[in-house]
Amino acid sequence: MSLKNAVWKLLGKDPEAVVVSFLSGPEPLARAMLQEVRSLIPDREHYAVTNLDVAGIVCIRPEDLARVLRRKRVALAPTLFTRDKEYSSLRKHAFRFAPGKILAYNSRLERHHLRLRSAIASTLFLRGVGLDRIWLRPKWLFPIRRERSIAATTHQMFEGRTLREGKPRIAVLTPYFPFPLSHGGAVRIYNLLREGSRDFDIFLFSFVEKSTNLSDSPVLDFCSKVIAFPNPRYREPRWASLYPPEVNEFYSPYVASVIRQLREQYALKVMQVEYTQMAPYKGDILVEHDVTFDLHQQVAAAENSLQSKWDLARWRRFEQKAVKSYNQVVVMSAKDRELLENAPNVRVIPNGVDLKRFQPQPESEGRQILFVGSFRHFPNVVAFRWFLEEVWPIVTSRVAGVRFVTIAGPNPEIYYQPNPTPANVEIHGFVGDVRSFYANSNVVVVPTRVSAGTNLKVLEALACRRAVVSTSSGCAGLGLEHGADVWIADDPPSFADAINVLFGDDVQRSQMAANGRRKVEKSHDWRAIGRLQATMWNEILTGIKLRPAKFTDIQSISEIQASTHTASHWEPESYFDFDVTIAEKDGRVCGFMVTRDLTGEIEVLNLAVASEFRRQGVARTLLKSIETNAVFLEVRESNEPARNLYENLGFTVVGVRSEYYDDPIENALVMRLSRRASS
Repeated sequence: MSLKNAVWKLLGKDPEAVVVSFLSGPEPLARAMLQEVRSLIPDREHYAVTNLDVAGIVCIRPEDLARVLRRKRVALAPTLFTRDKEYSSLRKHAFRFAPGKILAYNSRLERHHLRLRSAIASTLFLRGVGLDRIWLRPKWLFPIRRERSIAATTHQMFEGRTLREGKPRIAVLTPYFPFPLSHGGAVRIYNLLREGSRDFDIFLFSFVEKSTNLSDSPVLDFCSKVIAFPNPRYREPRWASLYPPEVNEFYSPYVASVIRQLREQYALKVMQVEYTQMAPYKGDILVEHDVTFDLHQQVAAAENSLQSKWDLARWRRFEQKAVKSYNQVVVMSAKDRELLENAPNVRVIPNGVDLKRFQPQPESEGRQILFVGSFRHFPNVVAFRWFLEEVWPIVTSRVAGVRFVTIAGPNPEIYYQPNPTPANVEIHGFVGDVRSFYANSNVVVVPTRVSAGTNLKVLEALACRRAVVSTSSGCAGLGLEHGADVWIADDPPSFADAINVLFGDDVQRSQMAANGRRKVEKSHDWRAIGRLQATMWNEILTGIKLRPAKFTDIQSISEIQASTHTASHWEPESYFDFDVTIAEKDGRVCGFMVTRDLTGEIEVLNLAVASEFRRQGVARTLLKSIETNAVFLEVRESNEPARNLYENLGFTVVGVRSEYYDDPIENALVMRLSRRASS
């Protein structure tokens, strides 16, 4: 017998140390951790501290630890650390029983030895910081260190469609290349670039991943040039700066200088900046895909941690300052505008859906639930886990033969991977075209717990005529009605009840799906939304601003009408029975347009421009602001300037109204614009 063994015998301990695993997390993760530990250390005796029964291993209740392992010496204590608070007492047992032997696992099954000599790294790991980031130290505290951030210092320019004479040129800057359509932001940018390219030449400045193939990208079909910068590699701790880390990650003096140079070279009069973190590049329009401090406010309320409060404070300070520094700020909903205190430079341009691409399909047989959400965006991981761990067990106990399919975006296993994946659950990575998954689903779920902005995946599901069950935050800002367009539920039993009811009532499920399709057709067509964006671009280019008329405008309307002999001459007060839009330039009313909605078609009743503002694009700007796909109007047969304008915009003559006008008596040509038909 060796001296070592003899000493341990004298101390009353077995010479051979054992491995004691604390299964302090959700069962799938706990079993996966235990399986890995046993494979890494196969020659030791293993115990598991748990209330579960695990085949092939000795399981110990926490209260029996001291008695069962009285003579055992612990070599290692693997312990699972997740955000699940119900396991905190089991983790405390691990610290009491084997304080110097803990091998910590996180929810991604990364592992780290907890040591006093690496107290900072150990603390960060326990707070959820990934293994690749726990050793990062701020450059202002450790100027000499192993890893440094890498910012963009090169770029490539790709040629797209030919520049067109007379078309205004617009610059758009984004941190994410908008193809493939792997997340909601990409979908929005892609569709609005396509719509904007009808009347503008677009220069797209974008950060791109190495694997992105730009040469064959469809984005080149409607962008004149794409200027691509390599994605940065940011290696600073998240807590270590006054600016939010996402802002520091994407800002590069080199990128700013390239943008300035090309804007001057190609006379790019307007620059639209996508995403709040890109605000330091100082364009003309800032698009807030969500009000970011709203998201962090929800996280801080849920976690109540120092880190979440610090994130909230930084984002609120940065975002409020950024909003004030831009000519125009775009948000996705009225709720987001209210969060920004209804500032005068904030306007709503909502999210939309491609109604031609996402067409209704008959439901397939079966009971399939679909969730779409890239795991790169952490609220989607939170949503998926909440549904899988808290809602799914209830659903499977009530609905026979149900399946759950998730489209989780590129490399979902990096962000979360249940191990093992439960039966009848499928997790797919990036899918280039999700329409077949909508076609094969019966109910779509949006179990979002924290969210800001609006969710495009809700609109896509409704466009495909699928019944949607969502939390309140999942469908916020879309104007959907519970029980009519969508079923809203915020706790696991209610969410599961909704799914159970919809699977049990084919008529109700079908009616809700049909209502949802009608809703997106009315309010979320990218064509109409693209025209809102074009109106904003034109306002900045021309200085012409549009707004609803007020009764105080009656005098201006009367004066403009009196000076325009070709316009209809009604009593100005009567116009307020309809929709009246005012055009302003340099603070003066320079034109007006009166319209009425005839069940989806817009009739232009009158359009007039003040004489001193004619031939400055006022009438064109007013007409292009009409959101509906079908527009018609009457024009005097002799009014060639107006006819030329309307024809240039795509109107065609579809009829004649004899002796329609008085003073002098003259025929009216009926002209119609059908944007859908001309697309």
